[in-house]
Amino acid sequence: MFKKLRILFLLYVLLLVAITTWSTRERNTDWSEPLWVVIYPINGADSAIVERYIKSLSEANFAPIETLFRNQGSAYGLAIKNPVDVRLAPQVLSSPPVPPASGNPLAVAYWSLHLRYWAWRNDSFDGPSDIRLFAVYYDPDEHPNLAHSLGLRKGFLGVVNGYGNNKYDGRNNVVLAHEMLHTLGASDKYHPTTNQALFPIGYADPEQTPLYPQTHAELMAGRIPLSENKSKMPDTIRKTLIGNWTALEIGWLR
Repeated sequence: MFKKLRILFLLYVLLLVAITTWSTRERNTDWSEPLWVVIYPINGADSAIVERYIKSLSEANFAPIETLFRNQGSAYGLAIKNPVDVRLAPQVLSSPPVPPASGNPLAVAYWSLHLRYWAWRNDSFDGPSDIRLFAVYYDPDEHPNLAHSLGLRKGFLGVVNGYGNNKYDGRNNVVLAHEMLHTLGASDKYHPTTNQALFPIGYADPEQTPLYPQTHAELMAGRIPLSENKSKMPDTIRKTLIGNWTALEIGWLR
């Protein structure tokens, strides 16, 4: 009898988690109110240079993200004026768990749960949050190549690897916005092997004539196509936009 009660209790907890996740997802994509996006800075390699950079950060560094969503939301006819409200949390002194090198489903599931628990334990923001983005910054001279950033729909949180240098603020904001859209259900619009934007869904203007070079990047493609086999990452979020397919995925088109 005790075993049956324990199983029923676990099923009840799982049902509550599923209902809460579903209701949060519905609220986060109905766009009736601004989404509170909180950015948590982390010094990725205990760098003195990055530490100074983090100390200098303010919400003004991330204002271009709000501007992009305000302009793009207006273009899609959203009733809400400011779709996202980006806030800056105090620095987090712990590093997030590293994702598994293998694609083993059990290992990935365990890591996902571990990450959500870690995020809960290290939430340094005293206020509401709909999406949490942990921005792990590195010295570009010491870490020229960064690990892949991640945005999880389950838990509405992301881990973004960026450079702790003001000249990379624009590029960092592109990655932050990209991973934020992942938490809302948007999919990547680039080829996983070549990193080239997928045509037509990964092009800012797939009907442009001539097609190349494009002037902007579709945010979920993350690159500006210059030719069929050449592209570049935008150095500012002002050079990105949200394409129709992404708008459909996040509830901007019905």
